[in-house]
Amino acid sequence: MPELHWQKSTYSQEASACIYLAAASAGTVLLRESDEPETVVTLGTRQFAALITAFRART
Repeated sequence: MPELHWQKSTYSQEASACIYLAAASAGTVLLRESDEPETVVTLGTRQFAALITAFRART
């Protein structure tokens, strides 16, 4: 399995509450939180786009 490149979200402002994402296989995005990095949420790109749209609608 290739090594994942985790990127910190630009919306993560506190060092102890950060969200990281990584592109996995084609069409798959992985999310994890800094407090529990072993817990990973897997989303398809459409699901990820819907999640981002929902977050932006709340701000």
